[in-house]
Amino acid sequence: MASISSPTMLGLLHLVAVFLTFSTAHSVLDCYTSIFSFGDSLADTGNSIRESKNAQFVGHFPYGETYFHRPTGRFSDGRLIVDFIAQELGLPYLPPYLGSSSDRDFHRGVNFAVGGATALDAAFFQERGIRNELTNNSLGIQLRWFKDLLPSLCPNPPDCGDIFRRSVFLVGEIGGNDYNYPFLQRRSLEEIRTLVPLVINSIGSTVDTLIKYGARTLVVPGNLPIGCSAAYLTVLESPRGEDYDPRTGCLTYLNEFSNYHNRKLLQELDRLRALHPNATIIYADYFNAAMGFYRSPRHFGFYGGAITACCGGGGPYNYNTSAKCGYQGATMCDNASSHVAWDGVHLTEAAYRWIADGLIRGPFFSPSIETPCLSLGSRDHSYYE
Repeated sequence: MASISSPTMLGLLHLVAVFLTFSTAHSVLDCYTSIFSFGDSLADTGNSIRESKNAQFVGHFPYGETYFHRPTGRFSDGRLIVDFIAQELGLPYLPPYLGSSSDRDFHRGVNFAVGGATALDAAFFQERGIRNELTNNSLGIQLRWFKDLLPSLCPNPPDCGDIFRRSVFLVGEIGGNDYNYPFLQRRSLEEIRTLVPLVINSIGSTVDTLIKYGARTLVVPGNLPIGCSAAYLTVLESPRGEDYDPRTGCLTYLNEFSNYHNRKLLQELDRLRALHPNATIIYADYFNAAMGFYRSPRHFGFYGGAITACCGGGGPYNYNTSAKCGYQGATMCDNASSHVAWDGVHLTEAAYRWIADGLIRGPFFSPSIETPCLSLGSRDHSYYE
């Protein structure tokens, strides 16, 4: 056998060192270096808290109590799906766009999502008498913020392609509020269905624009099962037992509506994939990732239930429009991680973590995200397999 100092062995060691160096460099080059996020309260990491309309409740304890131990503007007790995706990719939590200093470096990503945001412009709803009392910062305005930011990211246009090829663009979840407002204001199902093509067109147009600016990896989430939301279950309570799924207690027709939106979104993404074959457009199936909680909550450790909010003002689902979480009169459960629902509209950190795991490591990204840079440890995903 050749000694360690022999020419043959030294040559082999040199080849191994070169291979490992090349492999490491190749892996690093394949890693994502930034995330640009658009959407509503499911992705907002602090923009809404800078708007006085939202700060009055999400800016107060117990929001943020589980992980950050203070309110950060996230509509949860802790981290969101976008936070877990950032962690998985080895990236920092996304800073909010609003309220940031003009000299802040956003090369590692930024969040444009705003709680209450809609895919359609505010004027559209105003014309139809549909109230949105939370924000006027729609998806179109968020896209304008992105365009305004471009000169600070890449003063020379060719540089943008270098940055965006190694970026993940999270476009949503968005569109949920376009339906939440009219549904919770008791508009008819027939009227709200007419909004779906308009919402899908807005999302598709945004994806198309981002690709033209150089985006190459885009994640577009579908809507959650709104029929399992404590807010919907409270406001749209039905006297007809057949309206409810006997296994989950969710309102079946509302979940069917969410699936209708998601089917139309998938069709639009297929159209965009054919139009932009060099881009990777990933559908994030929030609906089915979440439905596991509602069908088998104890399997995921949700012993406090799936459709009753942890933080709220009482009632069958602990949701009360006059005593919402963060307001006087609301109470909080002993352990948020034992619940799926946080405040009746949004989910707990524990639920968001499971959804993120189901996306990154389970079957709910289509196609799956390709990167050698996943950083979180594995968990038991037997439910998804």
